[in-house]
Amino acid sequence: MQDIAAKTHKLLIKNKQTLAVAESCTGGLLSSILTSRSGSSEFFVLGVVVYSNLSKQLLLKVPMSMLNKRGAVSRPVAITLAQNIRNFAKTDYGIGITGIAGPTGGTAAKPVGTVFISVSSKTKLICRRFQFKGTRSFIRQQSCLWALKLLQKIIN
Repeated sequence: MQDIAAKTHKLLIKNKQTLAVAESCTGGLLSSILTSRSGSSEFFVLGVVVYSNLSKQLLLKVPMSMLNKRGAVSRPVAITLAQNIRNFAKTDYGIGITGIAGPTGGTAAKPVGTVFISVSSKTKLICRRFQFKGTRSFIRQQSCLWALKLLQKIIN
């Protein structure tokens, strides 16, 4: 994790690009990882934890109709989080993460470990569904790792 975080840190600073993140199941872990290195204020603008549906709606304008129809753990919600945090913070990139870290909360359609991660720029958008297996801590860590990998993919 530290290697990819260091590479992301250097890449954003070198390119003079900025980032904001909207986290749900990771609960601020991605923000913590991104800001653990000195100099991160050169690229990291904002991190918000939008854990409840109400916070997603109020802070990042995720439509309640979308939350009710598709659920908080869904592709459209992850995309909306990524796009709206980027627009709100006026950054080059936005990341949205939503998922079920467990050990409870899963369903047959969305079992524990289901995570959607989206990365948005002004011209590119990527969103992937993951099915991680393991402890709550492992699922959260894997979510952060893949968020950084997807960010690097969009940057390159």
